[in-house]
Amino acid sequence: MPLLEFKKLNYRTQDREILRNISLDVEAGDFISIVGPSGSGKSTLLKLASHLISPSSGDMLFKGKNYLDYPPGDLRKNIGYCFQTPHLFTGTVLDNLAFPYDIRHTKPDLARIHALLDLFHMSRGYLSREVHALSGGEKQRIALVRTMVFMPEVLLLDEVTSALDRDNAALIEKAMVDLNAQGTTILSVTHKIHQGKHYANKLLTLDQGKLVSFQEVLQ
Repeated sequence: MPLLEFKKLNYRTQDREILRNISLDVEAGDFISIVGPSGSGKSTLLKLASHLISPSSGDMLFKGKNYLDYPPGDLRKNIGYCFQTPHLFTGTVLDNLAFPYDIRHTKPDLARIHALLDLFHMSRGYLSREVHALSGGEKQRIALVRTMVFMPEVLLLDEVTSALDRDNAALIEKAMVDLNAQGTTILSVTHKIHQGKHYANKLLTLDQGKLVSFQEVLQ
């Protein structure tokens, strides 16, 4: 059974159709790079997958069960989403990493947080640092750590390295590969096809809201 199933998805606004008749299966353990011109519907597809928005028509299934049959909190716990611009609030890094636990009224899992900091090449000292003092690359890595604290089965990434320098982008790409090797299924929007092919096992191409191709990547 596929981990995610999209069946004849359409998404439209009042003035235009953004996605048209998208059908695809995502298998557990996939690393899928999503490419296509600007405005082709890449980010919209991720927002649908994360259940931030709902399709105009069509069905989305997680583990064989329709999204609409899940409590929203269950989907958010199992499907993590990280934006191109990290959304962190004022305070320390630990304040931000504790937030997902706070809203669930549970204690932060420091062992898990430390393991994720290690994965993203960040020392324990970052926990006491103020967010406003971090670089853009550091903020993005902290946002990714926060997204992964509950070990979601699916990680959705919307051009998370596009605004970063080469060193920070390389650190994040290495961490993504490691997370995928540990079993996390990843869908990653990228504007660089060669970059997407480098670490993905499948390449999904969109153009003008249509699925142009969905194929395995030959390494």
